[in-house]
Amino acid sequence: TMDRLSELAKTKAAVIFAKSSCCMSHSIMTLFHELGANPAVYEIDRDPRGREMEGALQKLGCKPTVPAVFIGGKFVGSAKDVLAAHLKGSLKDMLIDAKAIWF
Repeated sequence: TMDRLSELAKTKAAVIFAKSSCCMSHSIMTLFHELGANPAVYEIDRDPRGREMEGALQKLGCKPTVPAVFIGGKFVGSAKDVLAAHLKGSLKDMLIDAKAIWF
């Protein structure tokens, strides 16, 4: 399952593991779109192997498990980590470095 998580995390420059009913997941997706990124979004509650993926995210240290954000294939963290990076101004730089946005 960690291998599958790693593979999915590298499918695009920005990847968000979410749940369809999670308001924080929705907020992070909205933030990425407002910054000009088009992340791959995997809703683990709609995936047949979602429970396994949730366990793998927990092993990575995701608490809560969603949203879990990867940029450039690297684990960035949960909503609080992403929002902290955005407030510091480093989120946009991470997205530019990973070629998720181009300005």
